[in-house]
Amino acid sequence: MKNKIALIALASLSLAGCENQAGGAGGGGSRDQIRIVGSSTVFPFAKAVSENFVNSTSFKAPVLESTGTGAGMSLFCSGVGADTPDIENASRRMKASEFDLCQTNGVTDIVEINIGIDGLAVAQSKEGVGFELTPEQIYRAIAAKPFGKENTNKNWSDIDPSLPSMPISVYGPPSTSGTRDALTELIMEVGCKTDPATKALKDSNKDEYEAICHDIRTDGPYLDAGENDNLIVQKLKSNPKAVGIFGYSFLEENLDTVKGIAISGVVPAYDVIASGEYPGARPLYIYVKKQHVGVIPGIEEFITEFVKAGTRDGYLVKTGLIASPDETRAAMMDVTKNLPVLKKDVLQ
Repeated sequence: MKNKIALIALASLSLAGCENQAGGAGGGGSRDQIRIVGSSTVFPFAKAVSENFVNSTSFKAPVLESTGTGAGMSLFCSGVGADTPDIENASRRMKASEFDLCQTNGVTDIVEINIGIDGLAVAQSKEGVGFELTPEQIYRAIAAKPFGKENTNKNWSDIDPSLPSMPISVYGPPSTSGTRDALTELIMEVGCKTDPATKALKDSNKDEYEAICHDIRTDGPYLDAGENDNLIVQKLKSNPKAVGIFGYSFLEENLDTVKGIAISGVVPAYDVIASGEYPGARPLYIYVKKQHVGVIPGIEEFITEFVKAGTRDGYLVKTGLIASPDETRAAMMDVTKNLPVLKKDVLQ
């Protein structure tokens, strides 16, 4: 049906005489649907925008895939043409290395759009024993080698006697996910840097610093739940002793069965994420292949709808997105109109 998101294979339709790369022979033909890949966190928001876009315009339903941010970036940056994606959903900012990959493969004109804010929620079943955590405690629980030593912590109480005497069982995102990148940057690294000697490694031995601060244990207490955040919610419902890490929107959608765990005394909630008070707040993005604009129908209209839907009273907020500040949204509306090209010097 028209108001459903198309999850079917792309049809290659010849576009004779088209000189643009997105429709030329080098692109494997042409198509009349937008193709979107990337973040599982951004996926529900992109799906809602896609449904409204189809119902309010004459364009076909976008083809929308939840691949994870990292895998989506690889697809997005694989080249220009109708057999490559037009838009990448991202739960973190593009990396400089991904920008370079895009440039190498001919994706020279990339447009970055901030579509709102999300929180990296730490949660448990509503039936679980209530407790609070700090970034350092989370780091000690799931790091492969906290502060450079093998992780032998089995129970939360091994980390701090004030924590529950129950097994550490954390369901979280895989390495391909932007949520995993946010976890390492916003939580693990913050906890890791509480040790002065480890913090000093960032300048003296960056590789060792990143291994100590970013690597997650693989001996059982941390469980890779794949790209489906809803699966983590289901695991928490069935196991009151487990802890889950996922995007705030999934917490908000399931408050009847799961509850947020306070980080440094701050419970994940809309206002504290919007203000930046919550430690796990992060911006969300979409990246647009400008070389496809004007060739693949509807891209400009779609990205404009995405930004409009993210206002404080917009329908994306009702599905869990945190609206960006007014000045940011105004700037993003200008971006949808003028399509300025992303520069590498703003990336890390």
